[in-house]
Amino acid sequence: MTPDTSADIEQTPLTQTSSPRLLSLDFMRGLIMVLLMLEASGLYEQLYQEEGSGVFHAFMQQFFHHPWHGLRFWDLIQPGFMFIAGTALAYSLIRQQQKNMPWSQSFLKVLKRSGWLFFWGVLDYAVRPKGLSFELWDVLTQLSFTTLVTFLVFRWSLQSQFVFSLGLLLLTEVLYRFTAIPGFDQPFTDQHNFGNYVDLLLMNVINSGGWVAINCLPTTAHTLWGAMAGRLLLSNKPGLEKVKWLFVAGAAAFVTGYLLDFTITPIIKRIATSSFVLVSGGWCLLALAFLYWWIDIKNHRKYLFFFLVVGMNSLFIYLFFEIVGHRWFNEYIGAITGGLLQMAQVPASLIGIITSLVIFYLEWRMLLFLYRRGIFFKV
Repeated sequence: MTPDTSADIEQTPLTQTSSPRLLSLDFMRGLIMVLLMLEASGLYEQLYQEEGSGVFHAFMQQFFHHPWHGLRFWDLIQPGFMFIAGTALAYSLIRQQQKNMPWSQSFLKVLKRSGWLFFWGVLDYAVRPKGLSFELWDVLTQLSFTTLVTFLVFRWSLQSQFVFSLGLLLLTEVLYRFTAIPGFDQPFTDQHNFGNYVDLLLMNVINSGGWVAINCLPTTAHTLWGAMAGRLLLSNKPGLEKVKWLFVAGAAAFVTGYLLDFTITPIIKRIATSSFVLVSGGWCLLALAFLYWWIDIKNHRKYLFFFLVVGMNSLFIYLFFEIVGHRWFNEYIGAITGGLLQMAQVPASLIGIITSLVIFYLEWRMLLFLYRRGIFFKV
């Protein structure tokens, strides 16, 4: 996002009619959740061989997080999830303003939503084989913070929001580089950075994978940029002009992030460095620009239903495969399909793949059941 873009959007009043359904937003959310469902079913692990080589191996490697400095496709999933949440929040808040809902009432609704997101995020990590734990690394826990902050600055001018988002990235740089806490004074070294220190204070534990709870601070920019994009899409500007601004903003963030990576701040998803936030945010803006142009302007709407069914109940299916799937459903279905496939003398190398696809299919059919009956879970 650039200040000039924000100022230009500000001059165009928002439509006063009910906000139209943005199918590109529903599709993008559905696509992200489908990818997450496939991951939770274990499909990527079944297809990926760590010691392999070749084009297929390199392709499947993109469905796993980068171990540290670098960027893979899978590193864009959480930013996309949080970005889309910001866009959806903008649509919700604009509708509330059109209904003359007081700010205080809107604040209570968002506060309640953030509270539930925090609760489910903590619960997702809380139940362990050895007992209960308190961890703050789940995406829902992060989103509870970014949603609340985005709401609090939503009525600012877009230029002020843009400056605020850059301020969050600058604050992150300062905290990592200049706090100089003994043992945690290496800003971009795993287990020895400021984020690890904060986790010790909050949870008395450091994540072995390098993830840190303070990621919620810089990644607030993702949710805020999503809300800013939503305000643009709700404006009276011509559709192609909206696409242009989304593309320009995305390209600017993308280039700036890689320039930082090549100079002073490496792209590290696990601690959400400023360069990572900019590059991933740029990808989100570019993806939304393309999908808005392709779906909402060019009206290409074939084959969307499969993804819309998932996107309409995104929170429900996330909690289902994270809590129920990992702790019971996957193993139960695996026992059934594994037993039947062994009886049919299916090669062992295919049993895991087929089982993952069966798990995914059953979860999608459950979502279709809810969709056809108009049941949508929200907080």
